[in-house]
Amino acid sequence: MATEVQVRTLTCAQALNEALKQEMRRDPAIYVAGEDVARYGGIFGVTAGLLEEFGEERVRDTPITESAIIGSAVGAAATGLRPVVELMFVDFIGVALDQLFNQAAKMRYMFGGKARLPLVLRTQCGGGMSAAAQHSQCLEAWFMHVPGLKVAVPSTPYDAKGLLVTAIRDDNPVVFIEHKMLYGVEGNVPEEPYAIPFGQADIKREGADVTVVATMLMVHKALAAAEQLSADGISVEVIDPRTLTPLDEDTIVESVRKTHRLVIVHEEVKRAGSGAEIAAVVAERALDYLDAPVQRVAAPFTPVPFSPPLEQRFIPDVPDIVKAVKAVVAA
Repeated sequence: MATEVQVRTLTCAQALNEALKQEMRRDPAIYVAGEDVARYGGIFGVTAGLLEEFGEERVRDTPITESAIIGSAVGAAATGLRPVVELMFVDFIGVALDQLFNQAAKMRYMFGGKARLPLVLRTQCGGGMSAAAQHSQCLEAWFMHVPGLKVAVPSTPYDAKGLLVTAIRDDNPVVFIEHKMLYGVEGNVPEEPYAIPFGQADIKREGADVTVVATMLMVHKALAAAEQLSADGISVEVIDPRTLTPLDEDTIVESVRKTHRLVIVHEEVKRAGSGAEIAAVVAERALDYLDAPVQRVAAPFTPVPFSPPLEQRFIPDVPDIVKAVKAVVAA
């Protein structure tokens, strides 16, 4: 009699927590620091249980001083440790930009490759919680613009664990961005440690008529839109880049050469968002294959509203994606 196989599911928060624990057991040079990451276990529970297992030397609550959190991590990384520090909301990065883009991003280059900067900056982005304009932004395009930084943007528990393992093992600084509304999303996650290579996009759904490139929470909305559009006979291919730097240009370009149409979906504001770079890459490498103009589905160029109805309208949703896909098909 065959035994029933039990599928192991974790939330994104649990998958990240497991990645941290497994990597900290593997390498004593790894430590975690940030606001409320120790005794409180992190504002979203990602660092729960780390203090009890690894102690105060390796799991440290910090003052509410972002410049000190990142600045101390730069020094620690340059002198042999592997810090994983948390910035409670990406919106606060302005307080520590010099430490990140002038020091962490450039140190290895300016020392002729002799310095290593194995630093992971975990931070949260996105709306959906009525946290208002100073706690809800998506700023991943800022980091894409800085040579020396890698940028990871997971959308599933499986990707979250594998990408965080890769980030921690990397000898370069990684900005690891987690969408608040994905922490509770569940998915299959292997128990053993595994690493997902940076610069390797994932085709979440294969299709023939339109390529949709989406990031983080928008991946799930793009998949829902693709399912809805299939009832109308439109076959949508959904690609999740998983990392924005490095960006898997080849997978995106090959898909566009197959489908001849491209829609890009992200929660950042449209102006100068990551979608602009993706559109430019396709224009440079696959313009002759396009049968319709590239469409971008993104947030309007305005601060994130606090009002729940206004915030709901601000964040791109399934009907917006469906409308954009139908527009490129009809063009």
